[in-house]
Amino acid sequence: MKNELLSVAEAAERITAGDVLAIAGDEALLAQLPKGNWIGGTSVYFVTDTGGATIRDRVFCTTLTDAAAATPRHVPAADLATIADGYQPGGYSVVLIPAFSSAHSAFAIDGQSYPGLFNQPLVGWIAGVHVDEIGSKAPKVFDGATGLAHDDGAVVLHVTLDSGKSVNVDIVNIFSRADTGTTFVFEDTGFEATTAKVNGETVNLAQYITDNTLDTRLPLVANYAGALVNVSVQAVDTDTGKVAFYAPVMAGVEYRQASALDNYAAAFADKTANAAENQYSCNCILNYLHGELEGKTTGAFTGPITFGEIAYILLNQTLVRLDVKAA
Repeated sequence: MKNELLSVAEAAERITAGDVLAIAGDEALLAQLPKGNWIGGTSVYFVTDTGGATIRDRVFCTTLTDAAAATPRHVPAADLATIADGYQPGGYSVVLIPAFSSAHSAFAIDGQSYPGLFNQPLVGWIAGVHVDEIGSKAPKVFDGATGLAHDDGAVVLHVTLDSGKSVNVDIVNIFSRADTGTTFVFEDTGFEATTAKVNGETVNLAQYITDNTLDTRLPLVANYAGALVNVSVQAVDTDTGKVAFYAPVMAGVEYRQASALDNYAAAFADKTANAAENQYSCNCILNYLHGELEGKTTGAFTGPITFGEIAYILLNQTLVRLDVKAA
């Protein structure tokens, strides 16, 4: 794989030449690209070779150099359960979904139950906008086969690999989950909650967070069969009593707040110090903001900053990577 920041003209030349690409950038730039074997999503935040930056005049392109063939397609929100229908034997798929869309919610809550979803590597991210534009500008995803932009549904790039290649998907989560401490259990699955059982006692969650001055930069963390999965707090509203999350909390699952970090940026740098070059990766906007990554590098990991990450399921405050190597 090859990661590059390119002008619209340079990216268009790659597409016209038949390259297979996953592209991130400002909507106005993605809309200028020709049809071809690519998918794209809106983001103006990136981690580059020289550090994190807000970029509106170029697009971030990952050329999937090991792809023997690729098929881009748009999957409407109502048809998300068919994502695996396009899987190619021995290949992998990249999926992009607009933030705050019905597809975002549906995939987050129901994705684990989609037929065949886990039958091959699936990675991707949630498209976003500049934080100042949240609520006034819709994130978009682009289907390169048609050149059309969509503010709902998903775009998926189904990749067929050259023979003799293998795929590895991994996540980098800088947070740990204490084995002891306060537990949170929710009655309902969803992106917001009014109440939770805290150490077995039902409380108003917004009031509890406020009264106990919990640091909402630290996510709630659940142990999913040995994998630590974060759910990040978006907003706490004591007037309505509601807490909003960037990913859904799951009913009946035990969460604990992540352990505090002495230095957020240093913890992230330590976890990514041994990154290999030219992997497909994306990183969370919350890591970017809380870790103050603007102007700072994350080892060899470069790529878009996103409003959620996908490694089979929706993740938060996590770096996702995909690597293709000789089998």
